[in-house]
Amino acid sequence: MTESLRAKRSIVGRFGPALVFAAVLIAAGSRLILTGSAAEEAHVIPPPAAAEPAGQEATQVAVLAGGCFWGVQGVFQHVDGVISAVSGYAGGAKGTAEYHTVSTGSTGHAESVQITFDPHKITYGQMLRIYFSVAHDPTELNRQGPDTGTQYRSAIFPTTPEQAHVAEAYIAQLNEAHAFPAPIVTKIESGKQFYAAEGYHQNYLTLHPDQPYIAFNDLPKIDNLKRLFPNLYREAPVLVATAQTSR
Repeated sequence: MTESLRAKRSIVGRFGPALVFAAVLIAAGSRLILTGSAAEEAHVIPPPAAAEPAGQEATQVAVLAGGCFWGVQGVFQHVDGVISAVSGYAGGAKGTAEYHTVSTGSTGHAESVQITFDPHKITYGQMLRIYFSVAHDPTELNRQGPDTGTQYRSAIFPTTPEQAHVAEAYIAQLNEAHAFPAPIVTKIESGKQFYAAEGYHQNYLTLHPDQPYIAFNDLPKIDNLKRLFPNLYREAPVLVATAQTSR
């Protein structure tokens, strides 16, 4: 068994015994369209009210955490204006930024995605709108769907003070407007370093669309992105050169 296969989340661990049948059908070559509570629901939310200061930068970097990084990376790889989206870890120390260690939930890391984008094509506020409405459920505390633990928390890691201000104001705006049925629990964690994940975690959604976890939890996010943000959707994903992140 290869390292990448050993590192994959097990079907039973991800779904519970009741959904193992999905893996059997997909393994047999049948594409299964799954619906139900485990598929995350998209939310239509207003754009940020706070205007962002104009900048001259050719690129900016955002770091966002919202559950399993496979799906978050996959969503932003389909966003127009995104130059790169890399799966990794943020919130903990460099020495513990390793998949199996992070999976213990004891490192302070969250599975995160570092997104480099062109601010002249998409603003940080628009990125957050996609993050809150499509990429994950910001009302789930220390979990997303079938994944539980602080490593799956909803968190924003601002790379500038301006990003922190925009994120704080937007969360307050959405909570005040009751945009979600429960309060947003997303944490804003400034001053944290990002560490790229192992190469076999990069481009996972694109490379494994029939993997049961991806088919059930993450492909609906891509459909929701296309449906809710047609002007920001790109058909061909921008992929990571995995050689750059291999360990």
